[in-house]
Amino acid sequence: MSFMEKLLDGIEVEWKPISEVTLRTSNIRWRDAIRSYQYIDLTSVSIETKQITDTSVIAPNNAPSRAQKLVKKDDVIFATTRPTQMRYCLIGDEYNGEVASTGYCVLRVKKEEVLPKWILHLISSGEFKNYLEENQSGSAYPAISDAKVKEFQIPIPCPENPKKSLEIQAEIVRILDTFTELTAELTAELSMRKKQYNYYRDKLLTFEEGEVEWRALGDVTKIQRGASPRPISKYITEEQDGVPWIKIGDTIPGSKYVNGTAQRVTLEGAKKSRILNKGDFIMSNSMSFGRPYILGIKGAIHDGWASISDFGQKLNSDYLYHYLSSNKVQNYWTSKINSGSVSNLNADIIKTLPIPIPTLSRQKRIASILDKFDALTNSITEGLPREIELRQKQYEYYRDLLLSFQKPDEQAA
Repeated sequence: MSFMEKLLDGIEVEWKPISEVTLRTSNIRWRDAIRSYQYIDLTSVSIETKQITDTSVIAPNNAPSRAQKLVKKDDVIFATTRPTQMRYCLIGDEYNGEVASTGYCVLRVKKEEVLPKWILHLISSGEFKNYLEENQSGSAYPAISDAKVKEFQIPIPCPENPKKSLEIQAEIVRILDTFTELTAELTAELSMRKKQYNYYRDKLLTFEEGEVEWRALGDVTKIQRGASPRPISKYITEEQDGVPWIKIGDTIPGSKYVNGTAQRVTLEGAKKSRILNKGDFIMSNSMSFGRPYILGIKGAIHDGWASISDFGQKLNSDYLYHYLSSNKVQNYWTSKINSGSVSNLNADIIKTLPIPIPTLSRQKRIASILDKFDALTNSITEGLPREIELRQKQYEYYRDLLLSFQKPDEQAA
């Protein structure tokens, strides 16, 4: 930081809207196109890694209407639909000259004034996210215009000396890149660990014909749909002796347990719902359907849940968790929903799931191995997810510190 103080000592800073330091970009003319293109759709860019993870190949005869914006190497693209998700990335060599969705604002900097990564780090800031929240419109599908994105003002150090300005930008970018590169390495490692976990899970949960007993899940467990107390206003209360009422939003990403909820319902209301015990399972029957959670508390469940209980004599809960989390089971749910008229994962479908039932001691051994992989790949309190979270916070701290130039109104005050 003493080095940065010397670097920034006595320099002037000018605040400019992004539009003043970026160039106009162009759209593709499909009637003149003679080749196919890689298409960067809104889902192509990972919110977590800020990298393009998947594209489709399109041609003039099958290009979707939103495939319009030509991008070049070093462009910064920012998703203007649901902008506070912060979906953005820097275009690399691989996607130079390809096509992006009109759902992106393309920021092509004037390189004699600004470095592309200067823009990239600035639009990752909390200040920019606050700006998005204040200027987006729409409730169901909030969005912000390209013009509004480009009105956001950014600091330009030493505006009268472009050479020194770029040197200062480059040094700050170098420091911040150190943090983002470390996070990217950890994220790549986490991705490999997840693949490893999935491989061993599928391997350990695959059995030879006749090796174990197979039963329908509904034959060895009790499966029910949740039910909301009615009327809700009559039963929801903050009384300490109420019963926890578990809603869809009470789950924590990366955790296999639901350990708490801010909502409570009176005992009278709970009786009109479904009361489950600690250790019972719940699964969403609509949003992200089929993702299992184990209850760490006793409580009543919302009607967006399906429950699985009364399995203790046949199934170990950790073994059941890993089996329900497997790709094989998720594919089973998808096939059942896609092949029928139903649009959600109802109790009747869940009851039909075939499940292998080895001895309880073997179930425990399998679960013990998979628990170790699960902790390394999904736990937010240990393993790589925790490390990535800490590195991200470290990056955000130094980003805000290094990019906190005074604005004219602050200088006047």
